[in-house]
Amino acid sequence: MYFLTYRYNNKMESGVLSRDRKYVIPFSNIFDSLDAKCPTNMIEFISISDDNLIDSIKRIISSDNVDKILGKSVVICAPIPKPKRNIFCIGKNYQDHVNELKDKTISDSNLPNEPVYFTKSPNCVIANEDYIENHSHITQHLDYEVELAVIIGKKGINISKADAYDYIFGYTIGNDITARNIQKGRNQWFKGKSLDTFCPMGPYIIHKSEIPFPVELDLSCNINGDIRQSSNTSHMIFDISYIISDLSQGIELNPGDIILTGTPSGVGFGFTPPKYLKSKDVVECYIEGIGTLVNIVK
Repeated sequence: MYFLTYRYNNKMESGVLSRDRKYVIPFSNIFDSLDAKCPTNMIEFISISDDNLIDSIKRIISSDNVDKILGKSVVICAPIPKPKRNIFCIGKNYQDHVNELKDKTISDSNLPNEPVYFTKSPNCVIANEDYIENHSHITQHLDYEVELAVIIGKKGINISKADAYDYIFGYTIGNDITARNIQKGRNQWFKGKSLDTFCPMGPYIIHKSEIPFPVELDLSCNINGDIRQSSNTSHMIFDISYIISDLSQGIELNPGDIILTGTPSGVGFGFTPPKYLKSKDVVECYIEGIGTLVNIVK
């Protein structure tokens, strides 16, 4: 199932796509059918979800009796437009990406022994087809990074690798936009990764039951039709179970938390000379089974 947040009649709502993906079924209609209180947003829905609820929703969306909205009549928002806290990110999680950064002075060229964590501000999340601000007054080094985003489904701390899957709600696509000059010019990465509009995300969250685990999905990024990144999530240095377990040691994870799991080689900074984004560039991030996240640089 594909879950989404959208605007319809000037109101932001959440719901699920019909199986043919042509229609949106609002949560309000689904929970009316269940004779239950409707969650007010995606995070609230995630926090109450369990296998029984997911199975009930699958039955409802297969029925012809539930009211639907034509998908073309809604504006798709980021699945979680306002995360409750910073987005967790993993740096240097594909060996080919580590290799392409050698001698680039952005970090050391060694393969990490443990995950390299940083965060992005929740305020920089934007949706499919939203514009990426170029912030040309402070950067000419705008870069892209396609990443699989993991959405946490329930609260947990000190989670074991064996139990990590139980804490996943689903997956979406993230684009870790970066101002490389700001990232390189400081001793930490937060600002260079967190300028406004620097986290395109979406267009949907696919429920974990739709994706075999361990996750092995093709992912790619193209700029104006030119394929720059192409890999598979199976090439992560630290897989999803390891990341969830390691991150949760001493840090409580909560429903709706977002983890960006790293990017493969082919980022603009990795080319000689670099291939940075410029105004009017069309950035398309694709992940198998989820879809394509499209944004244009303003």
